[in-house]
Amino acid sequence: MYKFAVRYLKNTFYPITVPETLKLEDGQMVIVRTEKGEEALKVFTVNSEIAEIWEKSPSKPEPLPVIRVLSQRDLQTLEDIKKEEVTSFFKCKELVQRHGLNMNLVQCRITFDRRKITFYYTAPERVDFRALLKDLTQVFTRVRIDLRHIGVRDETSILEGTGLCGRPFCCSSFLRKFATINVKLAKDQGMPITPGKISGTCGRLLCCLTYEYSNYIDAAKGMPPVGSSVMTPDGLGKVCYLQFLSGKVAVKMEDGKVKEFPKGDIEMVDADVNVEIDVQMLNNTSYIEDDLNIDIKQLEDDRNSSTGNI
Repeated sequence: MYKFAVRYLKNTFYPITVPETLKLEDGQMVIVRTEKGEEALKVFTVNSEIAEIWEKSPSKPEPLPVIRVLSQRDLQTLEDIKKEEVTSFFKCKELVQRHGLNMNLVQCRITFDRRKITFYYTAPERVDFRALLKDLTQVFTRVRIDLRHIGVRDETSILEGTGLCGRPFCCSSFLRKFATINVKLAKDQGMPITPGKISGTCGRLLCCLTYEYSNYIDAAKGMPPVGSSVMTPDGLGKVCYLQFLSGKVAVKMEDGKVKEFPKGDIEMVDADVNVEIDVQMLNNTSYIEDDLNIDIKQLEDDRNSSTGNI
């Protein structure tokens, strides 16, 4: 049963195989062998429930072998590598500009054994970087160079950050795969169709629109449609918007006032109520002035959204 794990690609936890002669503790830095080469990663203690799941699961991440615990000298080497990654990034960026390539350099990573250097980039179309690669081989000698195209969602996931909700990005914390997202999901959840409200740092629709969708659908059960006539404890009115998660319905009364009621306190009626509802509110297409020139369709996924090529 696995006792320790390391966090590797896309913040995924990988179990590790530890030599019997090696004693590990939570929080230690170790060198593990990966498909990219030797990497310095932090050790985490695996709780018994996860260990049991991994033991039985045929689809668990492939265990990574531990080579050794980092020594003080190794820690200094790791710090030097981090500095090299920064300087290498700007060297590559300079060459990209010199060749006039339409690509945005995102990040540079160097393996701990210094045998491989990877440059991640985004691009709106296929890039012919043969001339760039030739120059890079002259700058970075005796090292394998990997130019890896990724999508804008992948870019956000590896750079990390904080979302509109104030929490770490879903894509860089727990989300492993990107599902296809379209504007209809936002409309069904009663979101204002405003780019600034429904898109993330990556410039695409929020990931949570997909995995929270079922919660909104369940919460919407028993709620009257927007625009329908209803009887409330305060009289007749028309539904103008819905508060799914709180279970409340906003009703515009005959006197023009808008009041909120629990969905259990109102009842749909077949009556002609003399109340006008804002057309924008009915169609759920409210915009803010700064977003008027943005095409909402641009926020939906395309072939450059994600590649899984991290």
